[in-house]
Amino acid sequence: MEAAKWAGALARLGFEVVTVAGEGPVDHLLPGLAIGAPEPPEEAEVAAALEAVDLVVVENLCSLPLNPAAAAVVARVLAGRPAVLHHHDLPWQRPRFADHGPPPDDLRWRHVTINEVSRRELAVRGINATTVYNSFATDRPAGVGPGERAAVRASLGLGPGDRLVLQPTRALPRKNVDAGLAAAAGLGATFWLLGPAEDGYGPELERLVAGARCPVVQGWPGPAPPGGVDAAYAASDVVALPSTWEGFGNPSVESAVHRRPLLIGPYPVAAELAAFGFRWFGLGEVDALGAWLDAPDPTLLDHNLAVADAHFAVRDLPDRLARVLPDR
Repeated sequence: MEAAKWAGALARLGFEVVTVAGEGPVDHLLPGLAIGAPEPPEEAEVAAALEAVDLVVVENLCSLPLNPAAAAVVARVLAGRPAVLHHHDLPWQRPRFADHGPPPDDLRWRHVTINEVSRRELAVRGINATTVYNSFATDRPAGVGPGERAAVRASLGLGPGDRLVLQPTRALPRKNVDAGLAAAAGLGATFWLLGPAEDGYGPELERLVAGARCPVVQGWPGPAPPGGVDAAYAASDVVALPSTWEGFGNPSVESAVHRRPLLIGPYPVAAELAAFGFRWFGLGEVDALGAWLDAPDPTLLDHNLAVADAHFAVRDLPDRLARVLPDR
């Protein structure tokens, strides 16, 4: 999703954007770039796809070693060429990749991180980077309207007075689902986990759900409505992001855009984002959140939306990118 926003921002800066990927609807499909591809693409394939390109943006391929052979091919092709390496994650931030070294580097490249934690960690390893935070459409109407809210809640078996806690994430150890379940129970709410279990977490998730002290919904009860995740936010009363680690954690800002209170975990980047002035509820403040729900104060929601609009608006992304792009 952030890649699409970058593409739009680059187009506004006058670039003709060409997309290259291992899967999906793109201009140049190179299956060897995909995660888990049995063989990397040939250097000649990559070079041909990028032949007429002035600037290449590499989205996380050279960051996490999910396809290291393909990353090595791309790095060789881009040597000496203007490029931006956009790092969403770094190897040592994931336990299974802790022994991997830093991303490749080149004098013609610019490195961009989505948080200051990663920027500082790259600096320690000899790579200069700039932080460009994720961006959001903060000037559009929040959610998808009262009719969609009612319809989604009805599909979940909820009445007008029932509380719904939405955790719009996948299920992995670092997503801390058990804390989300506990918070929902403390609020007397239904817990809705929007994403699936991944990386073998299914059995643990089944155990947690079986022992939950609140009703639990996993995924969409039927086909997702046209509004998708926006409809889920609209249906919710509270957004939960109890994670122990996130590279950014989009629900931190999306909750503000959709005017929902946020219950957030103690992941390091959360403190970095909170410093912009967001007013959130910590995992130890479930009672305070419950009191807020009993007597909602819209000034909190107004404040959080204003912070999101001032610092994370997608309309400002072209200017932020213009300051970090390398000379062509």
